[in-house]
Amino acid sequence: MKVVILAGGRGTRISEESQLKPKPMIEIGGKPILWHIMKIYSAYGFNEFIICCGYKGQMIKEYFIHYNMYQSNSTFFLKEETMLLHENRIEPWIVTLANTGLNALTAGRILKIKDYIEDDTFLMTYGDGVSDVNIKELVKFHREHGKTATITTTQPSGRFGALKINKSTNQVDGFKEKAREDQASVNAGFMVLNKKIFDYLGDGSQMLEDGPLELVARDGELMAYKHEGFWSPMDTLRDKQYLEMLWESKKAPWEIWNS
Repeated sequence: MKVVILAGGRGTRISEESQLKPKPMIEIGGKPILWHIMKIYSAYGFNEFIICCGYKGQMIKEYFIHYNMYQSNSTFFLKEETMLLHENRIEPWIVTLANTGLNALTAGRILKIKDYIEDDTFLMTYGDGVSDVNIKELVKFHREHGKTATITTTQPSGRFGALKINKSTNQVDGFKEKAREDQASVNAGFMVLNKKIFDYLGDGSQMLEDGPLELVARDGELMAYKHEGFWSPMDTLRDKQYLEMLWESKKAPWEIWNS
């Protein structure tokens, strides 16, 4: 089963980094967040990837062209113009890099990789979020209900504390951290989709969430896999710093490949 990763957006909310590189190439612990996402899937045996490139997509291509060299010690024979890789411990990945357009929206990007999907079912996620979601359990859930689409949902922890204010005096009596159960559920990515999803994409001129998934839901063909573990997007510089902190502490919940 192939894994589609949407990696073409501009990442305007983290422009401190994304003006220099595509958002999926922003690094956490010295590795692009794209690498972390691929390692999550690979830990469950999913090693075939289709990466939907767009903004600065050439940087993603260059990364994989030189991937073996980045991961290994190397000896260069300059006169012969050859290279020897030592201790070559490379993941068994098959990576298709698809040009899906500079300004395409997510539905359009998915349409452009239709010909690369041979199986009836494929996995898909965004190139800017990590999680400890159990991919095998997610796929099992999707197969059991048999509908067109499954999205992983989560209730993110509150980023802002709530004030306890006395209504009569306006005095602040204290602070209360928002609990996860007080938050609305959000789409965390990590989807399982049947090929029938292509029938909902129209001409590809919409965001996947705005029109197509609403139509899937209207037809009763969209299911939610509720994930209560860790999930975090990398939308802002603050998010990146948070993920860096977790990685440096050796307690990154999404590092399931070493568990």
